[in-house]
Amino acid sequence: MKNLAAYSERKRVTESVAGAVVGPSVAGPEARPTRDRVTQLLLEHGAATAAELGAELGLSSAAIRRHLDAMLVDGDVVAREQPVRGQRGRGRPAKVFRLTDSGRLRCGTHTYDGVATAALRWIAQHHGADAVGAFAAEQVAALEARCRAAMEGAGDDPMARAEALAGALTAEGYAANASTIASGGQLCQHHCPVAHVAAEFPQLCEAETAVISRLVGTHVQRLATIAHGDEVCTTHIPTQPIPSASSVRTDR
Repeated sequence: MKNLAAYSERKRVTESVAGAVVGPSVAGPEARPTRDRVTQLLLEHGAATAAELGAELGLSSAAIRRHLDAMLVDGDVVAREQPVRGQRGRGRPAKVFRLTDSGRLRCGTHTYDGVATAALRWIAQHHGADAVGAFAAEQVAALEARCRAAMEGAGDDPMARAEALAGALTAEGYAANASTIASGGQLCQHHCPVAHVAAEFPQLCEAETAVISRLVGTHVQRLATIAHGDEVCTTHIPTQPIPSASSVRTDR
C-alpha cells in the first residue's frame, strides 16, 4: 500500500507538471484524438509545420502548436527551423516538426520487437541465415495476398499498380504513397511495423522488396529504409520493366 501511495503521488505530480507546461487543453484524454491525427500526418508527410498540419486538420496553428509542444515535452517529435530560400522576411522562421523513434513507437506496432528479434536470432543461430530469409518470405506472403486482392483491376501499368499498392499498404498501416519522377516512379512508406527488427535482420526488407516487385510487375530497387536510419522507405520503380534473361535475344 505504501508503494502504491508513493506511485500515485508521483503520478499526480507528473500530471501537474505536464498541465503547467502544455496547458489543460492538451493534458487530458480529450487531446488524444487530435494528437493521434497529428502523429498520422507526420507519419505520412515525414515532416510538417504547425500551419501545414492545422490546414489539413481544420485547426488554427496555435491549437496545433499546443499539441506539438506536448509532443516535444514527451519526446515524440523534434523541431528545426524551416529552411528559407532567398531573403528572410520579418518574424521568426517557421519550425518543421518530425517524429522521433519514440513517436513512431507510440503507434503501437513495435510492442513485440524484442520477442521477434530474439526469435530471429534463435533461428539464425540454429538454422542459419537462409532460414531467416525463408521465415521473412513466409511472413510477408499474407501481406502480399491481401495487397494483391486490394489491387484487383489496377491494370498492367507499373505506376498505376504502384498507386494501388500504396493505397493497400496504407490500409495495412504503412502510410504509403506513390509518385512519378523523371526516371520512372517511386513508392514511399512513411512507417515500417518491423523497422527495429529489420535493422538487425535485413532479410525482412529484402522479402518486402520482392513483394513490391511482384505486385508492381517490374524490377524495383530499394533506395532507403527506415530500418537503416532513413526517414522513409523509398523504392524506385523504373519507367520500363527490365526484360528477363529469357526474353533477351542474343545475336551470335
